[in-house]
Amino acid sequence: MTITMAFSFNHIVALVFLVINLSSFGLSQDDQDLTKGGSFIFGDSLVDAGNNNYLQTLSKADIRPNGIDFKASGGNPTGRFTNGRTIGDIVGEELLGQSNYALPFLAPNTTGRVILYGVNYASGGGGIMNATGRIFVNRLSMEIQVDYFNITRKQIDNLLGASKAREYIKRSIFSITIGSNDFLNNYLMPVLSMGTRVTQSPDAFVDDMINHLRAQLTRLYQLDARKFIVGNVGPLGCIPYQKTINQLDENECVSLPNKLAVQYNARLKDLLQELNENLKGATFVHANVYDLVMEVITNYAKYGFSTASVACCGNGGQYAGIIPCGPTSSMCSDRDKHVFWDPYHPSEAANLIIAKQLLDGDARYTSPMNLRQLRDL
Repeated sequence: MTITMAFSFNHIVALVFLVINLSSFGLSQDDQDLTKGGSFIFGDSLVDAGNNNYLQTLSKADIRPNGIDFKASGGNPTGRFTNGRTIGDIVGEELLGQSNYALPFLAPNTTGRVILYGVNYASGGGGIMNATGRIFVNRLSMEIQVDYFNITRKQIDNLLGASKAREYIKRSIFSITIGSNDFLNNYLMPVLSMGTRVTQSPDAFVDDMINHLRAQLTRLYQLDARKFIVGNVGPLGCIPYQKTINQLDENECVSLPNKLAVQYNARLKDLLQELNENLKGATFVHANVYDLVMEVITNYAKYGFSTASVACCGNGGQYAGIIPCGPTSSMCSDRDKHVFWDPYHPSEAANLIIAKQLLDGDARYTSPMNLRQLRDL
């Protein structure tokens, strides 16, 4: 009897301390997993969770069979440009133990305490440069995404109070996956980009990208963000779209897009080192997406895939790489055997491999630390 009473008393004391701890952080017992902070996601269609559903844009994924393997929606499309979860979704689950995905900023239900789990600002077609993606009519550039975070930042102040909000933001993870469209849907666009390419060398264009990105990352820092992971640009010349329109063999990639990506990536790494040295208290993790994706594409069989060239969902050409995924597209039956879901985007199976390396990988893919180490700082 005495042992049982002592046991119960100890549990009550522990519970009281837990409630006090959560209360001091401005959170209720229902929000206990938020003591790790939230997941704030910026980027393009690789991590868009549905913002483009609320824009008049040609870049949309809110049609079947997109999302067919996304369990949270019962297989209905959500605006994610893949068959299941994005890298951002997987990282949020694994890193912060969240059962709630970061909701799209533009969704009407992204309001109140739900924003404390994090918010997704990413937009299909969006880029670092404001002009990027204009072919899609509407999209959210990186600058607009940071403008929207500024709105969220004020809402968090109102929810938690200024002091607790600042600490919460400093604990949170800010992930940035952007830059691909600045090449694919800007600098490399046939006809539309000819003026830019005549007036700007690749060096000058990359300079502009780096300067614009530096400004936006600095704005996030000024809004109290401290933990960043910034992905470089993947091997653009290896996606099914590029391989199809250039009529390449299965083991070939288009050289110019990859060359531009490598050029930008070298500058990005220098930028993140500069920010680590100059922005006090901040940690910028460099995610080497280029080498990671290239490893999966080159050694796809080792990872359980049957192809790294053919899109699972799409139409046109040898690799189903011309027409985006939609209701009239052909779709493979073995979705987890394809590196690419559609002409541009990885499948959930590939996203899982990429996310795992970002979470727990070594210095080949994340430096100066991996995401789990960043969370625990």
